[in-house]
Amino acid sequence: MFLPAYRAADPVRTYFVFKGAWSFLFALAFTLSMVYYVADVGLDPLQLVLVGTTLELACFLFEVPTGIVADLYSRRLSIIIGCALIGAGILLQGLVPAFLAILAAQVLWGIGYTFVSGADHAWITDEIGADRIGPVFVREQQIGLTATIAGTVTAGAFGLISLPLPMTLAGAGMMLLAIALFVVMPERHFERRTERQTFRRMGQTFKAGLQIARTRPVVRTLVLISLISGLSSEAFDRLWTVKILEFDFPELFGTSDPAFWFTVLALVGTLLSLAASLVANKVSPERVNALHPNGLLALLSLFQLTGVIAFALFGNLCLALVAMWVNRVAGSLSYPIESAWLNRNLESGSRATVISMVSQANAIGQSVGGPPLGALAGRTTLRTALVVSGLILTPIPLLYLRLRPARTSVVQEI
Repeated sequence: MFLPAYRAADPVRTYFVFKGAWSFLFALAFTLSMVYYVADVGLDPLQLVLVGTTLELACFLFEVPTGIVADLYSRRLSIIIGCALIGAGILLQGLVPAFLAILAAQVLWGIGYTFVSGADHAWITDEIGADRIGPVFVREQQIGLTATIAGTVTAGAFGLISLPLPMTLAGAGMMLLAIALFVVMPERHFERRTERQTFRRMGQTFKAGLQIARTRPVVRTLVLISLISGLSSEAFDRLWTVKILEFDFPELFGTSDPAFWFTVLALVGTLLSLAASLVANKVSPERVNALHPNGLLALLSLFQLTGVIAFALFGNLCLALVAMWVNRVAGSLSYPIESAWLNRNLESGSRATVISMVSQANAIGQSVGGPPLGALAGRTTLRTALVVSGLILTPIPLLYLRLRPARTSVVQEI
């Protein structure tokens, strides 16, 4: 049996601090990671895609098993193990600037990510109840974006000294976060099972989660959308940096260093996402927290695919950046809305498993879609690969619009 917290804190406050620290450390680690891969390690576009594919394969192989562990043994334990493994992976790629070391780091922190994926949302939903979770996820998004701003600025400052330095600090920080969660993270509303019960019920939990994913329209559709998003996102996430580096950066404050400019770009994108989240929740909270937000999600997904295609086509730096930020802001707004919608359609006993299945579908998409689009970029042009990446997203708005509120949801809304 895993040891309980020494000084159990309020779950909502713990969750907000955890997600804030998580966002800060991820921004610290990854704001300049792509620049580090290209400038210090010397990776070419194909290697960049292979780095992402390795990460997604690790997520694909371990997403469901770690989700089952979270559902049957301890979500708190799953989160703590995940943070420790993520920290070790980030630390490795910061300390060893070599292609093989970076591939090994992707496996390590990818496995760690699957321990946290699904378990964090399932944990807080159980601790406070599904009826209160929507506003918490929206607030989490705002806290996370604020922490990302701080992490981005910090990464830029340290990156001007040394590109791997922010990654090294972030890896150590993630390990310290795991220790802090071990001390204060409560788990009061989860029934742990014995080892015998755990192994006996693993298959049952997986089958129950699979049945939910197959039979409930909202869950089934979100799994399919996650798969399609993955098919598109791997190429865009890995190759947008290459396109931006093709432009000449203007000199500002006496420097045109890519580390400085990528920090500025990440900071502006995060500020825009935060502002959009605050405005949307203020102007139209009933849409953001709706029980069946398919229309809003369809609109946001349309903005996402438009942003990807426009980014690919624009030959002007400013226009390309605007298109990229449109895509990022729409994605940031849709994430907490979709997460709350998914959690409302799941039971506690299989919640983390089903959430992991959704993430696994995304990992499958990225693993399958990334290499062909990377090869396409090599055989044709980077622009062609990015346009195709955007076109892959076109079914998503239609999939959202096809979903209709169930009779029970309509009654609840009335």
